[in-house]
Amino acid sequence: MDRKPYFIRAEWDDEAAVWVASSDDVPGLATEEETLEGLVAKLAVMVPELLEANAMEAWDDAPFELFSRRFVMPQRAHA
Repeated sequence: MDRKPYFIRAEWDDEAAVWVASSDDVPGLATEEETLEGLVAKLAVMVPELLEANAMEAWDDAPFELFSRRFVMPQRAHA
């Protein structure tokens, strides 16, 4: 890879039961998906389209890095 990837954050929304993606590097990026795999597939299409729409990149030159975070509070089993 010749260039630095675009940084994208994905955070789990417990209430909506979806991963929510956003980025300071990709103007206008805001999307959600039920699985991380589905989110990656969606982003592979959206990121280049948004960059092209913002006159930032060519379609085939938009590597991205996805940082995902999910807070989990384990439930203790009661004896």
